[in-house]
Order: sequence, then C-alpha cells, then structure tokens
Amino acid sequence: MYYDHFGLSYPPFKITPDPQLFYAGGNRGLVLEALIYAIASGEGIIKVVGEVGSGKTMLCRMLEEKLPKHIEIVYLANPRLPPEMVLHAIALELHLPVTPASNRLQVLHDLHLKLLDKHSHHQQVVIFIEEAQGMPLETLEEIRLLSNLETSRHKLLQMVLFGQPELDTNLSFPHIRQLKERITHSFYLSALTRANIEEYLNFRMRTVGYRGPPVFSSGAVRSLTKFSKGLMRRINILADKALLAAFAQNTHLVLPKHVQLAARDSGFLSGMRLAWLSGGLGMVSVLMLGFWWTPASQIVWEWLDRVQFSFPSLSAPAEGVPASFIGEQETETVASGSLLQARLQATGGWLTKADGQNYSIQLMQTDDNLEGLEKWLRKPEIQALLEELYVYRESVKGQVKWGVVYGEFVDVQSANAAIANLPEVLQKNRPYLRRIGSIGSGK
Repeated sequence: MYYDHFGLSYPPFKITPDPQLFYAGGNRGLVLEALIYAIASGEGIIKVVGEVGSGKTMLCRMLEEKLPKHIEIVYLANPRLPPEMVLHAIALELHLPVTPASNRLQVLHDLHLKLLDKHSHHQQVVIFIEEAQGMPLETLEEIRLLSNLETSRHKLLQMVLFGQPELDTNLSFPHIRQLKERITHSFYLSALTRANIEEYLNFRMRTVGYRGPPVFSSGAVRSLTKFSKGLMRRINILADKALLAAFAQNTHLVLPKHVQLAARDSGFLSGMRLAWLSGGLGMVSVLMLGFWWTPASQIVWEWLDRVQFSFPSLSAPAEGVPASFIGEQETETVASGSLLQARLQATGGWLTKADGQNYSIQLMQTDDNLEGLEKWLRKPEIQALLEELYVYRESVKGQVKWGVVYGEFVDVQSANAAIANLPEVLQKNRPYLRRIGSIGSGK
C-alpha cells in the first residue's frame, strides 16, 4: 500500500476506532473530559448525540481507557432488545447466573444485590448504550426504571445513551418524558470545520510517523470538507483513498483531483464527471483507472493491499563513473575539484551498493543553481553530515532540479529517529523520507 511511500509506520485513517489516533480538536477533547466528570459524579442519565460517523464510538473507546479503574463499563451491543430482556442482558454482562427463563423480579433482585456489593467495595457500574435511537421506547422506559436503583446518597447504576439525532425525536414523545427529565447532561458532536479537518489530517499523519511537509494541499482539504460534510468516518474513507490515488501517481502531495476520485469511488460524488489522472501513472494507476468506477473496484483495492511493490535494481556503472542518472553533461558543468563534484562521485558509488528498497532522507531540492548548492554544502552545520550527504540531478516536468539526500536506513523508525536529530537549519526544510530506488527519477 502507500504506507512506505509516505514513510508511515501505521495506517493513519482506519475507520475502526483507535484510541492512539483520537483527535481532541473539534470539541471532542472537551466532550471527553466532560463525560469523564459526569460519569464519575454518578448522577442521572447522560446523552451523547451526533450524526453517523461523527465519532461517538471513538468516545466510547476513549472512555474505556480514561475512566478510573473502579468504574466498570457494561456494553449493550444490541439496542433493539425488548423490555423484558434488557434486565437479563445487563445481568449477564455482570456475570450473574441468569437464563432467558429466569423470573424478571428475581433478576432485578439479584442485580440490585450485585450493585450494592460493588458499591460497598467502592466500585461503580456504568452502562453504555450505542445506537440508542434504535432502542424501542418501552425498553428506554425500562432503562429509566433502573435509574431508581440507589442508596440514600448514590445511584447504583449510571447510564450513557449514544445515539443519532433521531434519539432526541424519540425522547420528545410525551409518554417518555420521565426518562428525558432524568437526563442530567447532554452532549452534541458537531461536524468538523475546514480548519478542524486540516488539523485532523496533519495530526493523524504525524501520529503514525510522517515527517514531511503537509501531504494534503489546501485545495484537497477544501474538497474533503465538501464531500465529507465534516464527518470523521467520511474524512477517513476519503483521506485513505486519496492517499492511495496520490501513491498511484507517485506523488507526495494530495490534490483535489485525488479527493474527487476517492469521493467518486465511495459514492459521495454521484453524477459528476470523472476527472482522469494525468498520464504516466504506471501499471498500478492503469489498473485503478480501468476498474475504479466499476462494480469490481473492490477487487482493485484488495489487489493493491496484497501486491508487493518493488523498485528496479540499480545497475553498477563502470569504475570511477557516476551513477547512470548523472550523465556526461552534468559532470562537465560541475567545477573540477569542487565539493559538489566530490559528492556526485560519492553518490554514484553509493547507489551501486545501496538497496533500492531502503530509505534516505530528502533534505532539500533546488533549481539548476550549482554555485548556490556549492555554498550550501560548505556551511559548517552541513559539513558535519557531509560523509552521508548524496547529491543527484533529475528532471521534474522538464525542469532541471538538484537534490540532496542524507543517509541510508532500513526502516521507517530509524529514518524518523535520524530526522529528529538533524540540525535546526535542516528541520526548517521539513525533510521527508523517500525510497533510494526512486532517487534521480523525478518521482
């Protein structure tokens, strides 16, 4: 996939909730802290409302990690339980010996005793009900009755309802008003703004190891905002596929066209004309463009997930001759005996031995300004790294560019550690990783 291409150690945009990728912006961090406080206080019923894909399940996972150890969480995974079975479901989660045939009053009695025992040991129980908008109103009323289980000073059972906006509609019915009045805290997860989305994308990329300049262009962020409607799940889907599209085009910058392709594939872009990627994408992009918008598109994504991408091996040049991409014209233009010439020669020798699958750190790139590059190489902070600096020339869209890379690393982790230790003057250039096999190819 695209992880090595961008120097990532972990998928940044999984749709399954991963606490290490929790984004505290867009009010999510504040809601999490408020939920922890409300649950720990042990009063009333709590409600969390947000659209599909707004981050409710992620909040559940974060609460698992952040709540104190004396608070036990009980999940009701099936919100469509009939009222006569909800007691049994909670009792089973608390490991009480009940069966479907157990008498309701006996189950309630055993549950009450269990909660009293936990309270006596300074333990607390909270029930998380996801997709609560799908719970029958009669079951919601049964849940409300459970909130009557209490001591003279404390509730024995805390409840958090996670639901879509339809939950508020259900709670507005007159015959369920007693439950509504027991809700002491209500939280709403609003859609992310464009500024939130840009921050969210950068946060997730850097959390999983990316160290270069922003991958998503401002235009791509605008497109993501438009197609995702600010919903995290949509953002993750679009960002993941947009990165794959950029990878297929062998670029490190995600553009609006990549997001448009992702939106079309995900069904978020109905009726709009397909914007074709520019030519020269290679076998991967040909396959993607050939199948992307057909019912077989999933086959392509699965194939991309399995395929092992490789770089062509670098053939060794004749002894004393620079690497093949440094031709006679380039060596003639470099002053004899200059530092630049010495590094070009060193680069040729390095590339004959280097593993094309390994990584190097892209430090800088400049136009065809050999005098400026020579002066840069002679800076004191650069001199300290000189033995592992390699210089190359390439053509980018017909324009001559000179680039400098640093070191050879077998994995992303060691390369990222080296980036962190670079001098500040190089950190300002936002260095990033690239495969050695792609150096000098214009990619």
